[in-house]
Amino acid sequence: MDAFGHLAGGFAVALAPLNLLLALCGSVAGTAIGALPGLGPLNAIALLLPLVFALKLPPESALILLAAVYYGSGYGGRIAAILLNMPGEPAAVLTTLDGHPMARAGRGGAALAISGIGSFAGATLSVVLLTFLSVPLSRAAVGFSPADYVALIGFALSLLGAVAAGNAAKTWAAACLGLLLAMVGIDGGTGVERFTFGTVELLGGIDFTVLAIGLFAVSEILLLLESPVAAAASHLGHGARLTLAEIRRCVPTMLRSTGIGFVIGVLPGAGASIAAALSYSTEKRLNERDGTFGRGDVRGVAAPETADNAAQIGNMVPMLALGIPGSGTTAVLLGALLMYNITPGPLLFTQRPEVAWGLIASMYVGNVMLLVLNLPLVGLFARLLMVPAWALYPLVIALSFAGVYAASNSSTDLLLAVGFGVAGWMFRKLGVPLVPIVLGFVLGRLLEDNLRRALSLSDGDPMILLASPVSVVLWALTLTAILWPVIGLWKARGAAPGAPPGCPPG
Repeated sequence: MDAFGHLAGGFAVALAPLNLLLALCGSVAGTAIGALPGLGPLNAIALLLPLVFALKLPPESALILLAAVYYGSGYGGRIAAILLNMPGEPAAVLTTLDGHPMARAGRGGAALAISGIGSFAGATLSVVLLTFLSVPLSRAAVGFSPADYVALIGFALSLLGAVAAGNAAKTWAAACLGLLLAMVGIDGGTGVERFTFGTVELLGGIDFTVLAIGLFAVSEILLLLESPVAAAASHLGHGARLTLAEIRRCVPTMLRSTGIGFVIGVLPGAGASIAAALSYSTEKRLNERDGTFGRGDVRGVAAPETADNAAQIGNMVPMLALGIPGSGTTAVLLGALLMYNITPGPLLFTQRPEVAWGLIASMYVGNVMLLVLNLPLVGLFARLLMVPAWALYPLVIALSFAGVYAASNSSTDLLLAVGFGVAGWMFRKLGVPLVPIVLGFVLGRLLEDNLRRALSLSDGDPMILLASPVSVVLWALTLTAILWPVIGLWKARGAAPGAPPGCPPG
């Protein structure tokens, strides 16, 4: 039977009344969970597992519910990021770059609308790719070595200059600070304490929720408190709605971002944050002449949102086809399958087609549900910005600290969030971008883990980092990304009036 025949059988499972109801409940719950910083789909799915077994749901129904929560959170994560500049997950950090400026200009509804359309496009196109390419792509992804991952992360780090506008020195200093923060805690290889300053609470490292909420949410409130009248006026502005021309303008961006997000998502452990960073930097470089990225460009919202949701679907590929989780959340989904005595892998598609193809078909249905649910509610979400400052600011801080405490149940993390908030407020005053700090923090942990694995395989020989053609190509792209701005500056200085032909002054 071909893929179309299998998919037809999957729709027979997905369109069963019980499974339709579960997909709807999961989509709504996922959107709400994504909008709340600190909880995240991983914790939500882990909390739902006992309920799933208590209800004695069939395995295909249980997986449809849990997966709907997973990809539904990708839609909800944009709400706080755009409206309140409060990203709840790493990938949403990139959405704030253009989404929040649009909200401050009174176009929060338009930003939410294009992010919802981008999320739908990325998720749906990725499900199509999942339908036809899951098994061959999974086998190719398994061949990605730790050294290849090091090169991939190095390439992502080299693009930081593109995702954050401003002084290059400040951008790289911020990224290095993020890398240092990622090292706080116990070294996984030697067990040595690093940068804990004798504090027991820091032995486990710094949680992403603490850093993101402190740097963005708390510092944002501190800035708004400086000029509450101006802030309220800007939030109450009624900007233009999203136009059909803007949607058409974003179509090439969505297609490119879907490809980037899906491919990155298929790589186990790469994560949606890398996909969002690569897609945003790609679009900014392709449209750098416009000079609108970072100032409220709709393409700057569509790119990371599309890539984020595409990567989430891509994470399903290695889990279903090879039994290898592509992320922490899919690891929990894998555990749910194992609890039902179902072993994911190539045989899953033949031995338990109702599970594999039912899940794939439910993703088509679930994404349509999410689009229908989210677009009409755009105006309601945007009205959050019309809440009076005296009520909005305490609510944001309360939700932020609730998310921090829910993530670790530690009062120390609350103090850290306040400290990062004050630091973020100072950085903004000094013109230091915050996004490279968060990206350096997220990618730094992945870089260290994969670098240690690569060097352990070669007895410490660093040449293993150049041992494969994939690594060589990625390092070449990294070098190009680093040197390209330098070359452009050199050419600009060489063409300056009064400069000798072909020779930059100084």
